[in-house]
Amino acid sequence: MNITVGVMGSASDASEGPTGDALRKTASALGRSFAGRDVVLMTGATSGIVYLVGKAAQTSGVFHIGVSPATAHKEHVELYQLPTDACDLIVYTGFGLKGRNVVLVRSCEIVIFIAGAMGSLNEFTIAHDEGKVIGCLTGTGGVADEADYLLQKFSKDTGASLIQSQHPEQLLDACLTALRSGHSALPPKPRML
Repeated sequence: MNITVGVMGSASDASEGPTGDALRKTASALGRSFAGRDVVLMTGATSGIVYLVGKAAQTSGVFHIGVSPATAHKEHVELYQLPTDACDLIVYTGFGLKGRNVVLVRSCEIVIFIAGAMGSLNEFTIAHDEGKVIGCLTGTGGVADEADYLLQKFSKDTGASLIQSQHPEQLLDACLTALRSGHSALPPKPRML
């Protein structure tokens, strides 16, 4: 059975210029890193950086499931203004953005963050509370770069594992290894690769 890996993060486009170009390149590399592995990708069926990850994964032959906040295709496209072309299957929850986040995170065995703002922070806290293997693609900004600060300030032992790396393939490999080895309690300090 395939492992479900969720990617969460910025639903907005990267800024223009070298920084934005680097983030878009990293997002595409993360998407391609899923190819040839026994994984199914799950995202929020959203736009921006997460869309780039999903599109690159799908183009590389990875099955991509999107979990939508909408009740149906029309609402997904018209009300939420979200794309449909990067997903092989979209699950319409009808639960809105925050309700969708719970369904999405609970459906994943591994949750990887790339950049991310308030919505991603919500997903991060759900993943931590649910004891998931959490990967943070550092150097991308937002939640992915602030995870260890958040855990130092507000952490409780939930059984979650936090893994950080600037390299998409190394991050995915470390997350898969942690899951397969039956990850245990959150380490005192995040592991940097």
